[in-house]
Amino acid sequence: MHHHHHHDTASERIGWAFFLNLCFTVIEFIGGVLTNSTAILADAVHDLGDSISIGMAWLLDKFSRKDATNTFTYGYRRLSLVGAFINAVILTAGSIWILFEAIPRLWNPVMPMAEGMALLAVFGVIVNGYAAFKLSKGQSLNERVLNWHLLEDVLGWLAVLVVSIVLLFVDWPILDPLLSIAFTLFILVNVIRHLGSTIKLFVQASPDPEIYQQIHKKLVALDLVDNAHHLHFWSLDGERHVLTAHIVVSKELTSTERAVLKEKISEQLAEFELAHTTIELEYPDEACRDH
Repeated sequence: MHHHHHHDTASERIGWAFFLNLCFTVIEFIGGVLTNSTAILADAVHDLGDSISIGMAWLLDKFSRKDATNTFTYGYRRLSLVGAFINAVILTAGSIWILFEAIPRLWNPVMPMAEGMALLAVFGVIVNGYAAFKLSKGQSLNERVLNWHLLEDVLGWLAVLVVSIVLLFVDWPILDPLLSIAFTLFILVNVIRHLGSTIKLFVQASPDPEIYQQIHKKLVALDLVDNAHHLHFWSLDGERHVLTAHIVVSKELTSTERAVLKEKISEQLAEFELAHTTIELEYPDEACRDH
């Protein structure tokens, strides 16, 4: 029961962070338009992406407690990949929009309303700081990842704050588009990196070729094992991995030998903490069913 309670608080913390972030993103877009600042609009896009990923994480946190069904036989973990993919598409579109807004301003910079920028930036540091503080209590991977997002936002807002303070004293309007382009490139680099790993998981690439090699080595090294083939190693969501393998034994086994071998296989695989494993034993002269 205690475990379930932890989950609820994780869910509550993520829910809090989501609502804070979403409301704040809306304020930001309006603020960016009113203050005429592309830097604030760029940060709004960044925050929108964070809101979506926090929202997705929150939904998944609820979903992931459901049991597998006849349709979703592995449960709902892979939905996080769909979330990551949607998020990447939205962030990419938003970033391209910001670049279209910001790049022309490098040639004829427009002075943004520095006072409004500074006010929004202070507000941004407080809201994101509070959300990050709420999530920092969390233990789950989801919360840790989201916490990084929020800390990035706090740093982004500090940058906006510094620029707006400079603009209060000197007439350098070009700082605004420069900052927004810097933000946007930062977002795009992250998106491309995440998108790469998401697509790898989508096409069921091995999450770690080295681990794949290790598993193969360990299985083949066992007594009574000749070789292992049809070894498939992939991941549901980057955290929970799945393994299937055909293991060819060196002779006909007695029921005791069989039990011992299965026990040994379990021991060898334990360190990899696999979420699902399917192991098939094949006799030396048996034709492989999947050949």
